[in-house]
Amino acid sequence: MANLLATKPMNLLMEESRETGGHSLKRTLGVFQLTALGVGAIIGAGIFVMVGLGAHYAGPGLTLSFVLSGLGCAFAGLCYAEFAAMIPLAGSAYTYAYATLGELLAWIIGWDLTLEYAMGASTVSSGWSNHFIELLNIFHIQMPLWLAYDHWTALKTAENVIARQMAQISDSSLVPGSQAFLDKVSAIISAQSPELLQRAHDLLGAPHLFGMEIGFNLPAFIIALVITAILVIGIQESAGFNSAIVVVKVSVVVFVIVLGARYIQTSNWGMDWSSFAPNGFAGIGAGAAYIFFAYIGFDAVSTTAQEAKNPQRDLPIGMIASLGICTVLYIGVAAVLTGMVRWQQINIEAPVARAFLDRGLTTASHIITLGALAGLTSVMLVMLLGQTRVLYAMANDGLLPKKFFAAVHPKFRTPWKNTILVGLLAAIVGSVTPIEDIGRMVNIGTLLAFVIVSISVAVLRYTNPNQPRPFRTPWVPLVPILGVISNGYMMLKLGMWNWIRLVAWLAIGLIVYFTYSVKHSRVQALQANKK
Repeated sequence: MANLLATKPMNLLMEESRETGGHSLKRTLGVFQLTALGVGAIIGAGIFVMVGLGAHYAGPGLTLSFVLSGLGCAFAGLCYAEFAAMIPLAGSAYTYAYATLGELLAWIIGWDLTLEYAMGASTVSSGWSNHFIELLNIFHIQMPLWLAYDHWTALKTAENVIARQMAQISDSSLVPGSQAFLDKVSAIISAQSPELLQRAHDLLGAPHLFGMEIGFNLPAFIIALVITAILVIGIQESAGFNSAIVVVKVSVVVFVIVLGARYIQTSNWGMDWSSFAPNGFAGIGAGAAYIFFAYIGFDAVSTTAQEAKNPQRDLPIGMIASLGICTVLYIGVAAVLTGMVRWQQINIEAPVARAFLDRGLTTASHIITLGALAGLTSVMLVMLLGQTRVLYAMANDGLLPKKFFAAVHPKFRTPWKNTILVGLLAAIVGSVTPIEDIGRMVNIGTLLAFVIVSISVAVLRYTNPNQPRPFRTPWVPLVPILGVISNGYMMLKLGMWNWIRLVAWLAIGLIVYFTYSVKHSRVQALQANKK
Protein backbone atom coordinates (compact mmCIF):
# COMPACT_ATOMS: atom_id res chain seq x y z
CA MET A 1 0.00 0.00 0.00
CA ALA A 2 2.91 2.36 0.72
CA ASN A 3 4.13 1.90 -2.87
CA LEU A 4 0.66 2.51 -4.26
CA LEU A 5 0.57 5.85 -2.45
CA ALA A 6 4.10 6.83 -3.55
CA THR A 7 4.27 10.38 -4.88
CA LYS A 8 6.25 11.40 -7.93
CA PRO A 9 9.38 13.32 -6.77
CA MET A 10 9.20 17.06 -7.43
CA ASN A 11 12.76 17.11 -8.81
CA LEU A 12 11.78 14.48 -11.40
CA LEU A 13 8.71 16.51 -12.39
CA MET A 14 10.80 19.66 -12.84
CA GLU A 15 13.42 17.76 -14.85
CA GLU A 16 10.73 16.48 -17.23
CA SER A 17 9.31 19.99 -17.61
CA ARG A 18 12.67 21.19 -18.98
CA GLU A 19 13.03 18.44 -21.61
CA THR A 20 13.63 19.55 -25.20
CA GLY A 21 14.38 17.85 -28.52
CA GLY A 22 12.60 15.73 -31.09
CA HIS A 23 10.96 13.42 -28.52
CA SER A 24 9.39 16.27 -26.55
CA LEU A 25 6.32 18.36 -27.32
CA LYS A 26 6.77 21.63 -29.20
CA ARG A 27 6.59 24.85 -27.13
CA THR A 28 4.73 27.34 -29.33
CA LEU A 29 1.75 28.62 -27.30
CA GLY A 30 1.62 32.15 -25.92
CA VAL A 31 -0.85 33.77 -23.53
CA PHE A 32 -3.32 34.66 -26.32
CA GLN A 33 -3.45 31.10 -27.68
CA LEU A 34 -3.82 29.67 -24.16
CA THR A 35 -6.65 32.08 -23.32
CA ALA A 36 -8.29 31.25 -26.65
CA LEU A 37 -8.03 27.53 -25.83
CA GLY A 38 -9.83 28.21 -22.55
CA VAL A 39 -12.56 30.27 -24.20
CA GLY A 40 -12.74 27.67 -26.97
CA ALA A 41 -13.36 24.93 -24.42
CA ILE A 42 -15.94 26.82 -22.38
CA ILE A 43 -18.25 28.57 -24.86
CA GLY A 44 -20.27 25.95 -26.71
CA ALA A 45 -23.92 25.45 -27.47
CA GLY A 46 -24.62 25.39 -23.72
CA ILE A 47 -24.95 29.15 -23.51
CA PHE A 48 -27.56 29.10 -26.27
CA VAL A 49 -29.50 26.15 -24.80
CA MET A 50 -28.99 25.78 -21.02
CA VAL A 51 -30.09 29.36 -20.30
CA GLY A 52 -33.67 28.39 -21.09
CA LEU A 53 -33.83 25.62 -18.51
CA GLY A 54 -31.92 27.70 -15.97
CA ALA A 55 -34.33 30.62 -16.38
CA HIS A 56 -37.32 28.44 -15.50
CA TYR A 57 -35.76 27.85 -12.07
CA ALA A 58 -34.04 31.18 -11.40
CA GLY A 59 -36.30 33.61 -13.29
CA PRO A 60 -34.56 36.95 -14.00
CA GLY A 61 -32.12 35.90 -11.24
CA LEU A 62 -30.46 33.71 -13.89
CA THR A 63 -27.65 36.27 -13.95
CA LEU A 64 -26.86 35.36 -10.33
CA SER A 65 -26.98 31.65 -11.27
CA PHE A 66 -24.13 32.25 -13.70
CA VAL A 67 -22.23 34.09 -10.98
CA LEU A 68 -22.66 31.13 -8.60
CA SER A 69 -21.57 28.55 -11.18
CA GLY A 70 -18.64 30.76 -12.13
CA LEU A 71 -17.56 31.00 -8.48
CA GLY A 72 -17.53 27.20 -8.13
CA CYS A 73 -15.28 26.99 -11.18
CA ALA A 74 -13.17 29.94 -9.99
CA PHE A 75 -12.29 28.20 -6.71
CA ALA A 76 -11.07 25.16 -8.64
CA GLY A 77 -9.48 27.39 -11.30
CA LEU A 78 -7.29 29.19 -8.74
CA CYS A 79 -6.07 25.81 -7.51
CA TYR A 80 -5.38 24.64 -11.06
CA ALA A 81 -3.45 27.85 -11.73
CA GLU A 82 -1.04 27.27 -8.83
CA PHE A 83 -0.26 23.73 -10.00
CA ALA A 84 0.01 24.68 -13.68
CA ALA A 85 2.61 27.34 -12.86
CA MET A 86 4.48 25.18 -10.37
CA ILE A 87 4.48 21.91 -12.39
CA PRO A 88 4.38 22.91 -16.09
CA LEU A 89 3.72 19.40 -17.43
CA ALA A 90 1.04 17.82 -19.57
CA GLY A 91 -1.44 15.77 -17.59
CA SER A 92 -3.46 18.38 -15.69
CA ALA A 93 -5.11 17.00 -12.53
CA TYR A 94 -3.44 13.60 -13.05
CA THR A 95 0.05 15.11 -12.74
CA TYR A 96 -0.94 17.26 -9.76
CA ALA A 97 -2.41 14.28 -7.91
CA TYR A 98 0.75 12.23 -8.63
CA ALA A 99 2.86 14.91 -6.93
CA THR A 100 0.67 15.10 -3.83
CA LEU A 101 -1.71 12.19 -3.25
CA GLY A 102 0.22 9.25 -4.70
CA GLU A 103 0.25 6.96 -7.73
CA LEU A 104 -3.01 5.07 -7.16
CA LEU A 105 -5.06 8.25 -6.74
CA ALA A 106 -3.21 9.79 -9.70
CA TRP A 107 -4.21 6.81 -11.84
CA ILE A 108 -7.81 7.11 -10.68
CA ILE A 109 -7.97 10.81 -11.63
CA GLY A 110 -6.19 10.17 -14.95
CA TRP A 111 -8.70 7.46 -15.78
CA ASP A 112 -11.49 9.74 -14.59
CA LEU A 113 -10.36 12.56 -16.89
CA THR A 114 -11.25 10.31 -19.81
CA LEU A 115 -14.87 10.84 -18.79
CA GLU A 116 -14.40 14.60 -19.08
CA TYR A 117 -12.31 14.80 -22.22
CA ALA A 118 -12.91 11.77 -24.48
CA MET A 119 -16.57 11.35 -23.53
CA GLY A 120 -16.95 15.13 -23.62
CA ALA A 121 -15.65 15.18 -27.18
CA SER A 122 -18.11 12.43 -28.13
CA THR A 123 -20.98 14.36 -26.56
CA VAL A 124 -19.96 17.52 -28.38
CA SER A 125 -19.60 15.75 -31.74
CA SER A 126 -23.18 14.56 -31.38
CA GLY A 127 -24.34 18.06 -30.41
CA TRP A 128 -22.38 19.51 -33.34
CA SER A 129 -24.29 17.18 -35.63
CA ASN A 130 -27.63 18.48 -34.31
CA HIS A 131 -26.69 22.07 -35.13
CA PHE A 132 -25.23 21.07 -38.49
CA ILE A 133 -28.56 19.45 -39.40
CA GLU A 134 -30.32 22.63 -38.25
CA LEU A 135 -28.01 24.61 -40.56
CA LEU A 136 -28.86 22.28 -43.45
CA ASN A 137 -32.56 22.85 -42.74
CA ILE A 138 -32.05 26.59 -43.23
CA PHE A 139 -31.04 25.78 -46.81
CA HIS A 140 -33.90 23.24 -47.11
CA ILE A 141 -31.50 20.27 -47.23
CA GLN A 142 -32.79 17.16 -45.47
CA MET A 143 -30.67 14.25 -44.21
CA PRO A 144 -32.25 10.85 -43.54
CA LEU A 145 -32.82 10.55 -39.79
CA TRP A 146 -30.98 7.24 -39.60
CA LEU A 147 -27.84 8.89 -41.01
CA ALA A 148 -28.17 12.02 -38.89
CA TYR A 149 -28.42 10.39 -35.44
CA ASP A 150 -27.64 7.17 -33.60
CA HIS A 151 -30.54 4.70 -33.78
CA TRP A 152 -32.10 5.49 -30.38
CA THR A 153 -31.89 9.25 -30.88
CA ALA A 154 -33.18 8.94 -34.46
CA LEU A 155 -36.22 6.98 -33.27
CA LYS A 156 -36.85 9.46 -30.43
CA THR A 157 -36.51 12.33 -32.91
CA ALA A 158 -39.04 10.70 -35.24
CA GLU A 159 -41.44 10.12 -32.32
CA ASN A 160 -40.99 13.75 -31.25
CA VAL A 161 -41.73 15.05 -34.77
CA ILE A 162 -44.92 12.98 -34.97
CA ALA A 163 -45.94 13.85 -31.38
CA ARG A 164 -45.53 17.57 -32.10
CA GLN A 165 -47.74 17.21 -35.16
CA MET A 166 -50.34 15.33 -33.12
CA ALA A 167 -50.19 17.95 -30.32
CA GLN A 168 -50.70 20.81 -32.79
CA ILE A 169 -53.68 19.05 -34.37
CA SER A 170 -55.27 18.29 -30.98
CA ASP A 171 -55.01 21.91 -29.77
CA SER A 172 -54.11 24.64 -32.27
CA SER A 173 -53.89 27.24 -29.47
CA LEU A 174 -50.69 25.68 -28.08
CA VAL A 175 -47.54 27.71 -28.84
CA PRO A 176 -44.61 25.50 -30.00
CA GLY A 177 -41.77 25.59 -27.47
CA SER A 178 -43.98 26.72 -24.57
CA GLN A 179 -44.16 24.62 -21.40
CA ALA A 180 -47.79 23.67 -22.07
CA PHE A 181 -46.92 22.54 -25.59
CA LEU A 182 -43.95 20.49 -24.35
CA ASP A 183 -46.12 18.89 -21.63
CA LYS A 184 -48.64 17.84 -24.28
CA VAL A 185 -45.90 16.40 -26.52
CA SER A 186 -44.44 14.53 -23.53
CA ALA A 187 -47.85 13.04 -22.69
CA ILE A 188 -48.32 11.81 -26.28
CA ILE A 189 -44.85 10.22 -26.34
CA SER A 190 -45.38 8.59 -22.93
CA ALA A 191 -48.61 6.98 -24.14
CA GLN A 192 -46.66 5.19 -26.93
CA SER A 193 -49.80 4.64 -29.02
CA PRO A 194 -49.60 2.23 -32.00
CA GLU A 195 -50.26 5.17 -34.34
CA LEU A 196 -47.33 7.12 -32.92
CA LEU A 197 -44.94 4.16 -33.16
CA GLN A 198 -45.95 3.19 -36.68
CA ARG A 199 -45.70 6.74 -38.03
CA ALA A 200 -42.34 7.23 -36.27
CA HIS A 201 -40.83 4.08 -37.83
CA ASP A 202 -42.18 5.13 -41.24
CA LEU A 203 -40.59 8.57 -40.86
CA LEU A 204 -37.30 7.01 -39.71
CA GLY A 205 -37.04 4.80 -42.80
CA ALA A 206 -33.93 3.07 -41.46
CA PRO A 207 -32.31 0.12 -43.28
CA HIS A 208 -32.08 -3.20 -41.46
CA LEU A 209 -29.03 -5.26 -40.52
CA PHE A 210 -29.60 -8.79 -39.17
CA GLY A 211 -33.26 -7.89 -38.78
CA MET A 212 -32.58 -4.76 -36.70
CA GLU A 213 -32.92 -1.09 -37.63
CA ILE A 214 -29.60 0.73 -37.77
CA GLY A 215 -28.63 4.34 -37.17
CA PHE A 216 -25.30 6.11 -37.62
CA ASN A 217 -24.56 9.77 -36.88
CA LEU A 218 -22.50 10.50 -39.98
CA PRO A 219 -21.88 14.26 -39.33
CA ALA A 220 -20.63 13.48 -35.78
CA PHE A 221 -18.28 10.80 -37.12
CA ILE A 222 -16.84 13.04 -39.84
CA ILE A 223 -16.28 16.14 -37.67
CA ALA A 224 -14.45 14.07 -35.03
CA LEU A 225 -12.10 12.71 -37.71
CA VAL A 226 -11.50 16.20 -39.16
CA ILE A 227 -10.60 17.58 -35.71
CA THR A 228 -8.32 14.57 -35.12
CA ALA A 229 -6.45 15.28 -38.36
CA ILE A 230 -5.94 18.92 -37.34
CA LEU A 231 -4.56 17.83 -33.95
CA VAL A 232 -2.13 15.37 -35.53
CA ILE A 233 -0.73 18.04 -37.88
CA GLY A 234 0.49 20.22 -35.01
CA ILE A 235 -0.30 22.15 -31.84
CA GLN A 236 0.46 25.53 -33.44
CA GLU A 237 -1.88 24.80 -36.34
CA SER A 238 -4.52 23.46 -33.93
CA ALA A 239 -4.24 26.55 -31.73
CA GLY A 240 -4.46 28.83 -34.79
CA PHE A 241 -7.58 27.00 -36.02
CA ASN A 242 -9.09 27.24 -32.54
CA SER A 243 -8.27 30.97 -32.22
CA ALA A 244 -10.01 31.71 -35.54
CA ILE A 245 -13.14 29.86 -34.41
CA VAL A 246 -13.07 31.57 -31.00
CA VAL A 247 -13.08 34.97 -32.69
CA VAL A 248 -16.18 33.90 -34.65
CA LYS A 249 -18.13 32.57 -31.69
CA VAL A 250 -17.24 35.40 -29.31
CA SER A 251 -18.35 37.81 -32.05
CA VAL A 252 -21.67 35.96 -32.23
CA VAL A 253 -22.16 36.15 -28.45
CA VAL A 254 -21.36 39.89 -28.49
CA PHE A 255 -23.75 40.28 -31.44
CA VAL A 256 -26.50 38.60 -29.40
CA ILE A 257 -25.87 40.92 -26.44
CA VAL A 258 -25.67 44.14 -28.48
CA LEU A 259 -28.67 43.43 -30.74
CA GLY A 260 -30.76 41.92 -27.96
CA ALA A 261 -30.12 44.92 -25.70
CA ARG A 262 -32.27 47.02 -28.07
CA TYR A 263 -35.31 44.84 -27.25
CA ILE A 264 -34.94 44.73 -23.44
CA GLN A 265 -37.94 45.70 -21.34
CA THR A 266 -36.62 46.36 -17.83
CA SER A 267 -39.98 45.39 -16.29
CA ASN A 268 -39.19 41.78 -17.29
CA TRP A 269 -36.35 41.80 -14.74
CA GLY A 270 -38.81 42.45 -11.92
CA MET A 271 -39.35 45.34 -9.57
CA ASP A 272 -38.23 43.71 -6.30
CA TRP A 273 -36.47 40.58 -4.99
CA SER A 274 -39.58 38.35 -5.19
CA SER A 275 -40.12 39.17 -8.87
CA PHE A 276 -36.36 39.08 -9.65
CA ALA A 277 -36.02 35.67 -7.96
CA PRO A 278 -39.53 34.14 -8.10
CA ASN A 279 -38.33 30.86 -6.58
CA GLY A 280 -36.03 32.50 -4.07
CA PHE A 281 -32.35 31.78 -3.62
CA ALA A 282 -33.09 28.05 -3.91
CA GLY A 283 -34.25 28.67 -7.49
CA ILE A 284 -31.06 30.59 -8.26
CA GLY A 285 -29.05 27.69 -6.83
CA ALA A 286 -30.98 25.15 -8.91
CA GLY A 287 -30.40 27.28 -12.01
CA ALA A 288 -26.67 27.34 -11.22
CA ALA A 289 -26.57 23.52 -11.03
CA TYR A 290 -28.27 23.14 -14.42
CA ILE A 291 -26.07 25.66 -16.23
CA PHE A 292 -22.80 24.31 -14.74
CA PHE A 293 -22.27 22.35 -17.98
CA ALA A 294 -21.79 25.67 -19.79
CA TYR A 295 -18.54 26.23 -17.84
CA ILE A 296 -16.89 22.84 -18.36
CA GLY A 297 -13.54 22.88 -20.15
CA PHE A 298 -11.36 25.70 -18.78
CA ASP A 299 -9.14 23.15 -17.01
CA ALA A 300 -8.10 21.72 -20.39
CA VAL A 301 -5.69 24.66 -20.72
CA SER A 302 -3.49 23.04 -18.06
CA THR A 303 -2.98 19.95 -20.26
CA THR A 304 -0.95 22.06 -22.73
CA ALA A 305 1.69 23.04 -20.12
CA GLN A 306 4.52 21.37 -22.06
CA GLU A 307 3.57 23.28 -25.21
CA ALA A 308 3.47 26.75 -23.62
CA LYS A 309 6.38 29.15 -24.22
CA ASN A 310 6.30 30.54 -20.68
CA PRO A 311 4.03 28.20 -18.69
CA GLN A 312 4.77 29.65 -15.23
CA ARG A 313 3.37 33.03 -16.25
CA ASP A 314 1.01 32.27 -19.15
CA LEU A 315 -0.94 29.23 -17.88
CA PRO A 316 -2.50 30.97 -14.84
CA ILE A 317 -3.32 33.99 -16.99
CA GLY A 318 -4.88 31.79 -19.70
CA MET A 319 -7.09 29.84 -17.29
CA ILE A 320 -8.27 32.72 -15.13
CA ALA A 321 -8.72 35.14 -18.05
CA SER A 322 -10.76 32.64 -20.10
CA LEU A 323 -13.00 31.88 -17.11
CA GLY A 324 -13.48 35.60 -16.42
CA ILE A 325 -14.23 36.48 -20.07
CA CYS A 326 -16.80 33.70 -20.39
CA THR A 327 -18.50 34.58 -17.10
CA VAL A 328 -18.96 38.20 -18.24
CA LEU A 329 -20.34 37.08 -21.62
CA TYR A 330 -22.66 34.54 -19.97
CA ILE A 331 -24.07 37.14 -17.57
CA GLY A 332 -24.61 39.47 -20.55
CA VAL A 333 -26.56 36.83 -22.50
CA ALA A 334 -28.64 35.92 -19.43
CA ALA A 335 -29.47 39.58 -18.77
CA VAL A 336 -30.48 40.17 -22.40
CA LEU A 337 -32.61 37.02 -22.62
CA THR A 338 -34.51 37.66 -19.38
CA GLY A 339 -34.95 41.30 -20.43
CA MET A 340 -36.28 40.41 -23.91
CA VAL A 341 -38.72 37.75 -22.74
CA ARG A 342 -40.68 37.26 -19.50
CA TRP A 343 -39.05 34.34 -17.72
CA GLN A 344 -42.27 32.25 -17.75
CA GLN A 345 -42.38 32.50 -21.56
CA ILE A 346 -38.73 31.69 -22.33
CA ASN A 347 -38.47 28.81 -24.80
CA ILE A 348 -36.76 25.78 -23.29
CA GLU A 349 -35.53 24.11 -26.49
CA ALA A 350 -33.87 27.07 -28.25
CA PRO A 351 -34.28 30.04 -25.89
CA VAL A 352 -31.97 32.60 -27.51
CA ALA A 353 -32.80 31.79 -31.13
CA ARG A 354 -36.56 31.79 -30.37
CA ALA A 355 -36.34 35.17 -28.61
CA PHE A 356 -34.96 36.69 -31.82
CA LEU A 357 -37.32 34.79 -34.13
CA ASP A 358 -40.33 36.06 -32.18
CA ARG A 359 -39.22 39.58 -33.09
CA GLY A 360 -38.89 38.71 -36.77
CA LEU A 361 -35.07 38.62 -36.64
CA THR A 362 -34.67 35.46 -38.73
CA THR A 363 -31.15 36.30 -39.93
CA ALA A 364 -30.04 36.82 -36.34
CA SER A 365 -31.32 33.36 -35.36
CA HIS A 366 -29.34 31.86 -38.26
CA ILE A 367 -26.22 33.67 -37.08
CA ILE A 368 -26.79 32.18 -33.61
CA THR A 369 -26.91 28.70 -35.18
CA LEU A 370 -23.57 29.37 -36.89
CA GLY A 371 -22.15 30.60 -33.57
CA ALA A 372 -23.26 27.40 -31.84
CA LEU A 373 -21.61 25.33 -34.60
CA ALA A 374 -18.37 27.28 -34.25
CA GLY A 375 -18.56 26.96 -30.48
CA LEU A 376 -18.93 23.20 -30.56
CA THR A 377 -16.10 22.80 -33.09
CA SER A 378 -13.57 24.48 -30.81
CA VAL A 379 -14.88 22.69 -27.71
CA MET A 380 -14.33 19.35 -29.45
CA LEU A 381 -10.80 20.35 -30.47
CA VAL A 382 -9.81 21.31 -26.92
CA MET A 383 -11.44 18.22 -25.38
CA LEU A 384 -9.56 15.86 -27.71
CA LEU A 385 -6.37 17.85 -27.19
CA GLY A 386 -6.72 17.53 -23.41
CA GLN A 387 -7.32 13.78 -23.54
CA THR A 388 -4.29 13.06 -25.71
CA ARG A 389 -2.00 15.08 -23.41
CA VAL A 390 -3.23 13.25 -20.30
CA LEU A 391 -2.55 9.88 -21.98
CA TYR A 392 0.88 11.18 -23.05
CA ALA A 393 1.73 12.08 -19.44
CA MET A 394 0.50 8.73 -18.10
CA ALA A 395 2.52 6.83 -20.71
CA ASN A 396 5.69 8.78 -19.86
CA ASP A 397 5.23 7.60 -16.28
CA GLY A 398 4.98 3.99 -17.47
CA LEU A 399 1.32 3.60 -16.52
CA LEU A 400 0.36 3.06 -20.18
CA PRO A 401 2.44 1.58 -23.06
CA LYS A 402 4.96 4.35 -23.81
CA LYS A 403 5.83 3.29 -27.36
CA PHE A 404 2.25 3.92 -28.40
CA PHE A 405 0.72 6.58 -26.12
CA ALA A 406 3.86 8.74 -25.79
CA ALA A 407 5.10 8.36 -29.37
CA VAL A 408 5.85 11.85 -30.76
CA HIS A 409 5.70 12.43 -34.53
CA PRO A 410 9.19 13.42 -35.78
CA LYS A 411 7.83 16.21 -38.00
CA PHE A 412 4.65 17.45 -36.29
CA ARG A 413 5.94 16.95 -32.69
CA THR A 414 2.53 15.75 -31.51
CA PRO A 415 1.56 12.47 -29.77
CA TRP A 416 0.11 11.27 -33.06
CA LYS A 417 -0.65 7.62 -32.33
CA ASN A 418 -2.73 8.25 -29.24
CA THR A 419 -4.38 11.23 -30.97
CA ILE A 420 -5.59 8.99 -33.80
CA LEU A 421 -6.83 6.36 -31.32
CA VAL A 422 -8.69 8.90 -29.16
CA GLY A 423 -10.17 10.58 -32.23
CA LEU A 424 -11.43 7.28 -33.65
CA LEU A 425 -12.97 6.26 -30.33
CA ALA A 426 -14.66 9.67 -29.94
CA ALA A 427 -15.96 9.45 -33.52
CA ILE A 428 -17.40 5.96 -33.03
CA VAL A 429 -18.92 6.62 -29.59
CA GLY A 430 -20.39 9.93 -30.74
CA SER A 431 -21.94 8.38 -33.84
CA VAL A 432 -23.69 5.39 -32.22
CA THR A 433 -24.41 6.43 -28.61
CA PRO A 434 -27.23 8.72 -27.37
CA ILE A 435 -25.84 12.11 -26.37
CA GLU A 436 -27.62 12.20 -23.01
CA ASP A 437 -26.01 8.94 -21.82
CA ILE A 438 -22.44 10.08 -22.44
CA GLY A 439 -23.22 13.66 -21.43
CA ARG A 440 -24.21 12.62 -17.90
CA MET A 441 -20.81 10.99 -17.40
CA VAL A 442 -18.95 14.18 -18.35
CA ASN A 443 -20.24 16.31 -15.46
CA ILE A 444 -19.35 13.88 -12.69
CA GLY A 445 -15.88 13.24 -14.12
CA THR A 446 -15.18 16.97 -14.28
CA LEU A 447 -16.43 17.68 -10.78
CA LEU A 448 -14.34 14.85 -9.32
CA ALA A 449 -11.24 16.34 -10.98
CA PHE A 450 -12.07 19.76 -9.49
CA VAL A 451 -12.44 18.27 -6.00
CA ILE A 452 -9.15 16.35 -6.18
CA VAL A 453 -7.17 19.36 -7.45
CA SER A 454 -8.61 21.51 -4.65
CA ILE A 455 -7.52 18.91 -2.07
CA SER A 456 -4.10 18.54 -3.71
CA VAL A 457 -3.22 22.23 -3.41
CA ALA A 458 -3.86 22.20 0.33
CA VAL A 459 -1.90 18.94 0.77
CA LEU A 460 1.16 20.22 -1.12
CA ARG A 461 1.21 23.48 0.85
CA TYR A 462 1.63 21.28 3.94
CA THR A 463 4.01 18.61 2.59
CA ASN A 464 6.19 20.87 0.44
CA PRO A 465 5.81 24.47 1.61
CA ASN A 466 9.17 25.66 0.24
CA GLN A 467 8.58 24.63 -3.39
CA PRO A 468 8.75 27.76 -5.63
CA ARG A 469 5.25 28.83 -6.67
CA PRO A 470 5.17 31.43 -9.51
CA PHE A 471 1.42 31.71 -8.86
CA ARG A 472 -0.06 31.13 -5.41
CA THR A 473 -3.70 30.30 -4.79
CA PRO A 474 -4.94 33.00 -2.38
CA TRP A 475 -6.44 32.28 1.05
CA VAL A 476 -5.35 28.65 1.41
CA PRO A 477 -6.96 26.55 2.85
CA LEU A 478 -10.20 28.57 2.51
CA VAL A 479 -10.29 28.60 -1.32
CA PRO A 480 -9.54 24.85 -1.66
CA ILE A 481 -12.16 24.05 1.01
CA LEU A 482 -14.74 26.16 -0.85
CA GLY A 483 -13.73 24.37 -4.06
CA VAL A 484 -14.34 20.97 -2.44
CA ILE A 485 -17.65 22.03 -0.91
CA SER A 486 -19.12 23.75 -4.00
CA ASN A 487 -18.07 21.09 -6.53
CA GLY A 488 -18.74 18.20 -4.16
CA TYR A 489 -22.25 19.54 -3.59
CA MET A 490 -22.89 19.56 -7.34
CA MET A 491 -21.61 15.97 -7.56
CA LEU A 492 -24.19 14.91 -4.95
CA LYS A 493 -26.91 16.54 -7.05
CA LEU A 494 -26.12 14.36 -10.09
CA GLY A 495 -28.07 11.34 -8.86
CA MET A 496 -27.39 7.69 -8.05
CA TRP A 497 -27.05 6.36 -11.60
CA ASN A 498 -24.25 8.78 -12.39
CA TRP A 499 -22.41 7.57 -9.29
CA ILE A 500 -22.94 3.95 -10.35
CA ARG A 501 -21.50 4.74 -13.79
CA LEU A 502 -18.53 6.51 -12.19
CA VAL A 503 -17.79 3.61 -9.82
CA ALA A 504 -18.09 1.07 -12.67
CA TRP A 505 -15.74 3.11 -14.85
CA LEU A 506 -13.19 3.47 -12.05
CA ALA A 507 -13.42 -0.29 -11.34
CA ILE A 508 -12.42 -1.00 -14.95
CA GLY A 509 -9.55 1.46 -14.52
CA LEU A 510 -8.31 -0.33 -11.40
CA ILE A 511 -8.22 -3.64 -13.30
CA VAL A 512 -5.98 -1.99 -15.92
CA TYR A 513 -3.80 -0.45 -13.19
CA PHE A 514 -3.20 -3.69 -11.27
CA THR A 515 -2.69 -5.85 -14.37
CA TYR A 516 -0.35 -3.48 -16.28
CA SER A 517 0.44 -0.08 -14.79
CA VAL A 518 1.78 -1.06 -11.38
CA LYS A 519 4.29 -3.40 -13.05
CA HIS A 520 5.63 -0.72 -15.44
CA SER A 521 5.53 2.36 -13.21
CA ARG A 522 8.68 4.53 -13.31
CA VAL A 523 8.06 5.72 -9.76
CA GLN A 524 7.68 2.13 -8.51
CA ALA A 525 10.96 1.24 -10.27
CA LEU A 526 12.74 4.21 -8.67
CA GLN A 527 11.56 3.15 -5.22
CA ALA A 528 12.66 -0.45 -5.84
CA ASN A 529 16.15 0.75 -6.91
CA LYS A 530 16.49 2.83 -3.74
CA LYS A 531 15.85 -0.28 -1.67
